Amino acid sequence: MLMTSFKNKVVVVTGAASGIGLAICGRFAKAGAVLGLLDMDAESLKAAEEMLCDGGARCLSVPCDVSRQDACTMAIGQILDHFGGIDVLVNNAGITQRSAFVDTDIAVFEKVMAVNFFGSLYCTKAAIHSLIERKGLIIVNESIAGIAPLLGRTGYSASKHALHGLFTSLRTEIRETGTHVMTVCPGFVETNLQTRAMGGDGRVTQRPQSRVGGQQTPEKVADIIYRGAQKRKDLLVLTPVGKLTWWMSRLLPPLYERIMAKQLKSELDR
Repeated sequence: MLMTSFKNKVVVVTGAASGIGLAICGRFAKAGAVLGLLDMDAESLKAAEEMLCDGGARCLSVPCDVSRQDACTMAIGQILDHFGGIDVLVNNAGITQRSAFVDTDIAVFEKVMAVNFFGSLYCTKAAIHSLIERKGLIIVNESIAGIAPLLGRTGYSASKHALHGLFTSLRTEIRETGTHVMTVCPGFVETNLQTRAMGGDGRVTQRPQSRVGGQQTPEKVADIIYRGAQKRKDLLVLTPVGKLTWWMSRLLPPLYERIMAKQLKSELDR
C-alpha cells in the first residue's frame, strides 16, 4: 500500500534537532505532515521546533534521551496523547565511534549500542500499536555500516548490523497488517555526527576521518528518504559508492574487505 500523501499524518523523528533528522522534519513539514520531534539537546530541539512552526508546521518537541527506555516511553506517550496517534516513526538518532577494537573500552560499545540500537528499539516498541492501527511506516537510518563491515568502527557497525537484523525481521512480522519498515543506508553526509565521533576512550576522537566518495547534504538525503517513504521501499542505499559496497560485500567479500581496509586504515595509524 502506497502512502503518497503525508498531509496531516503524524511523523515522529528522533535526533530531530540537527542534521538529517532536522532535514527530514523540514521535508515532511513541506508535505503538510504534523511533527513530533525528539532529541536530547533540549536547547537545539526548541530552536528546531520554533523554526518549523514559524514555517507553518504543526509540531511538538519533547526532549528525550533515547538510550533510556523510560524516557522513550514517556516521550512517545506524550506525542500519542497530544496528536492521537503516530503514522510514521523515523528512528534517526545516532552516535558513532572510530577506533581500533583493541583500543576501545567496553563502555564505548555499550554507549553506541544504547543509542543506536536500543534507542530505536525503545521508541518502536512504544509506538508499535499505534503504527499498526494506522497501517503506518517505520523508517530506520541504518547506514552502510549495517550491511557491510567497516574498519575501525566495530562498535558502530555492530549497532547498525543489529538494527538491520531487528527491523528487517520486524518487517516480515508486521507486513500483513499493512504496516511497513524501510531501512535507509546513507553514505557520507555533511553533519556534525563525524566531528563528534568517539575514540576508544569515549572522548571525541582527534583523528581525521577517511572518506570514500563525496558527501551529500542532509536536505538531499531527506528528499530521497521522503520519496522512498511515498513508495514504501524496503531498502534505500543512497549513493553509488554505497551500492557498490552493498554488492561487493556480498559477491566478493575478500576483495571488498581488502579495498575497504586500504581506504580506511590511515584512521588507525598511531
